[in-house]
Amino acid sequence: MKIIAIGRNYAEHAKELNNPIPGVPVIFMKPDTALLKDNKPFYHPDFSEDIHHEIEIVLKVSKEGKHISEKFAPNYFDEIAIGIDFTARDIQQRHKEKGLPWELAKAFDNSAAVSNFVGKDKFADLKNINFKLDVNGNESQIGNTSLMLFSFDYIISFVSQYITLKKGDLIFTGTPQGVAKVNIGDRLEGYLENEKLLDFFIK
Repeated sequence: MKIIAIGRNYAEHAKELNNPIPGVPVIFMKPDTALLKDNKPFYHPDFSEDIHHEIEIVLKVSKEGKHISEKFAPNYFDEIAIGIDFTARDIQQRHKEKGLPWELAKAFDNSAAVSNFVGKDKFADLKNINFKLDVNGNESQIGNTSLMLFSFDYIISFVSQYITLKKGDLIFTGTPQGVAKVNIGDRLEGYLENEKLLDFFIK
């Protein structure tokens, strides 16, 4: 199982970090050791003083495929979830300034929190799904898939031109604006439409 993530897939998020809006998907990866499941707490690592939350919709690949055309991409995922891409923003910034890869800022242990998955057929329109993150009971990030620069189907097609997708792979599809620092003691609650799927603490 591998975790593939899409950066800068919401224009307002790209702007809030002073990043250019990409013409093609920005891809990075996390190892399987980044996975954090079952609403277990996230333990703040001591190597960063600026860990940010990034709420995202996550796709679970349902069968192996490569060179997938966009029109057939819906056949390659059946379930979606809410996830949080934890990012060590201070480390990322230092690496960006030097033109270095982001892995130390993105791929550390437990940096990919994922909720239970729900069937995609539960949603009338995958291009109009609301999701949000509350921190300590206050809305922090609010997103809708209609605002994605690159759709689920396009992401699957694009990634599969370079990387073979296998059953069980996870794809983090990008975060909307509102990313912010997490602190020890914070409670994070993630919603897909009106259903709360994530509820855990920072320790």
